[in-house]
Amino acid sequence: MSGHPAIGRSRVSDDMMDTARAAALHAVLDLPGPPPRSGDPLPPFAHQIYFWDALPPVALGRDGHPRIGDFIPDLGLSRRMWAGGRLEFTRDLRAGLPARKTTVIEDVARKRGRSGPLGFVTLRHEVSQDGALCATEWQDLVYRADPDPGAPTPIPPQAPVAEHRAPVSFDPVVLFRYSALTFNGHRIHYDRDYAQSVEGYGGLVVHGPLLAQRLMLLAQDRLGPLRRFRFRGTAPLIDTEDAALCQSGNAFWVEGPDNRLCMTAEAEAA
Repeated sequence: MSGHPAIGRSRVSDDMMDTARAAALHAVLDLPGPPPRSGDPLPPFAHQIYFWDALPPVALGRDGHPRIGDFIPDLGLSRRMWAGGRLEFTRDLRAGLPARKTTVIEDVARKRGRSGPLGFVTLRHEVSQDGALCATEWQDLVYRADPDPGAPTPIPPQAPVAEHRAPVSFDPVVLFRYSALTFNGHRIHYDRDYAQSVEGYGGLVVHGPLLAQRLMLLAQDRLGPLRRFRFRGTAPLIDTEDAALCQSGNAFWVEGPDNRLCMTAEAEAA
């Protein structure tokens, strides 16, 4: 769908980067030490909890996300997933200081996969403070049709052997709090009946960006400050499942039950 009319569409939002919200993220992620105070650096990917797209109920779709067809083009596909993305970190974002995010639709494509038609939308977000670029994020969204109950379940990829492995779990309280912090109304993360009966998941789905956030924190801890980070979801992780955050060199991933590979990532230190 090269040349789609939505390509190049942009919008700008501003945020005061409230320290109370930074403290709430600190608590949700169970990070050590005191939370960031005004002027302190925020953890990588923390801009996800800011720049809310706060819309009234009439502007939402059935899944709780903003209705497509306004900023995001309507590709005729009802299910939305955050497929992955990549980030470049230029300087620290700091808590309590005004920031601006400029979002541009960089690409729109429609393809056919093994499960049927797919729509892809790539957004580029540039986050700046005091007139200087701090982070650039390319966000890959995928849209697909409702699941066919008779279709075979895709076989997920298997995780490799890790040099470093840390057990992790996500209960419904963590998912609810992260949804609230990011103002993410997607019902697959808190409405178990909707997630199972409408979208065909085995339970509540752990947020892709929450998994990516945890991998970024692990990468920062293991490699030092980050310059670049790339991630891609490969299979859903459900709230009732135990998982592990894994590393081998610059490669990071989330391992689910039965050695299922749920997310892959690659980090580059500054």
